[in-house]
Amino acid sequence: MGGIIWLASYPKSGNTWVRTFLHNLLTNAERPADLNELSKFTIGDGNKGWYETVSRKPFDSLSPEEVAALIPKVQEAYARSRPDSVFVKTHNFLGKILDVPLITPGFTAGAVYIVRNPLDVVISLSDHYGLPLDDGIGMLNDPDAYSAETDRKVQDYLGSWSDHVKSWETMEKSMCHTMRYEDMLFKPEKTFGGLAKFLGLNPPKQRLRRAIKFSSFGALQKQEKEKGFNERSDKTEKFFRVGKAGQWKTALNPEQIDRITTAHSHMMEKYGYMPKARKTDKL
Repeated sequence: MGGIIWLASYPKSGNTWVRTFLHNLLTNAERPADLNELSKFTIGDGNKGWYETVSRKPFDSLSPEEVAALIPKVQEAYARSRPDSVFVKTHNFLGKILDVPLITPGFTAGAVYIVRNPLDVVISLSDHYGLPLDDGIGMLNDPDAYSAETDRKVQDYLGSWSDHVKSWETMEKSMCHTMRYEDMLFKPEKTFGGLAKFLGLNPPKQRLRRAIKFSSFGALQKQEKEKGFNERSDKTEKFFRVGKAGQWKTALNPEQIDRITTAHSHMMEKYGYMPKARKTDKL
């Protein structure tokens, strides 16, 4: 049995991009990996099918307490599903629900955490969940935020954007590799190369560059346009919407920017996301 390597992020921060890169890097195919086969390579945390398999009961018959108690057993099943380590995507914060850890330490081999400017996150988040921007900001700032249960998966426990980032920072640094979405965009070879190194891989440059190319935002958009994407929300037309940094400069008004920067100033400063104007205001 291997251990779980968590691919963790707040929603709409680049998790699927990282999963696609890893799929392309490890398979080393001559053509881009099929976007709709990611689940064969990376397990999605919270899929109800795993809970039904482990409990041998229909999911709808389980109480919230029973679902929480099953979390470590489900995660053991993840770990046992591969002879070596297994990648598992999660949007949960690193904490507990009903006194049960959402991330079971005993089955965890490590984690990759993807962080993105919350000013941009909220635009993609609002589109993904079909929310007005002001409601998306409310979700981003809510310490009790969660993404609702669907017919396929249990709800994700998020907390606020800052709480989410802070929670994953508590994992031992040697076990958790943090990546900024913006560095994936502007310094892809260095950033994805750093991820490969963290995972103990040393791919030739040609292989690394091909995996980056095959998982580029344009390549993912093209695939979604041609054959759809089975993880797209039914509240939006496209999963891969824009894939740029700095959209907030034209999409958010000053009051909306202020609501986000006020709520998350410490963490935004730490990751280089605080707008210069706001930095000046503090002086």
